[in-house]
Amino acid sequence: MLKSVTASCSAALLIASSAAFAGSSELPYQGEGHLLLDPAELEWSDVASMAPPAEIAVIEGDLGAEEPFTFRLNLPAGYEIDPHIHPAYERVTVISGSLHFAHGDTFDRERAQELPQGGVAIMAPGEPMFGYTEVDTVIQLHGTGPWGIDYINDEDDPRT
Repeated sequence: MLKSVTASCSAALLIASSAAFAGSSELPYQGEGHLLLDPAELEWSDVASMAPPAEIAVIEGDLGAEEPFTFRLNLPAGYEIDPHIHPAYERVTVISGSLHFAHGDTFDRERAQELPQGGVAIMAPGEPMFGYTEVDTVIQLHGTGPWGIDYINDEDDPRT
């Protein structure tokens, strides 16, 4: 049974006004002016909808609103992403490390394809997927919200 909780990936949003043009930032970014952000400026926090020790850094957008969003997930080596779906297109880019990713509603390492640094994956709304890491990995997701995650199996959902 699917547990539906949209936009539960809430975290502190990062904001920068046109002052970011000069390298300073104010939190969170509201789509005004340019955002120039050093990775060291990202604010990482726990992800309510994923098992610890995954971390999220929201770069732009309100994940619960119908607007563009960009965020990163920091996943340690050996992390498993249980089978789940999303309500909107998921667009993933591997920033560092590698992500083993697959389509399907049953976790099966043998079916996963390794996406190395720079690798890209795009998945349609409602299509089940899962993945895992072997090394410390950072991925960036972007799309248009509202965003959320529904686990295929309730027992995989850390919110329950």
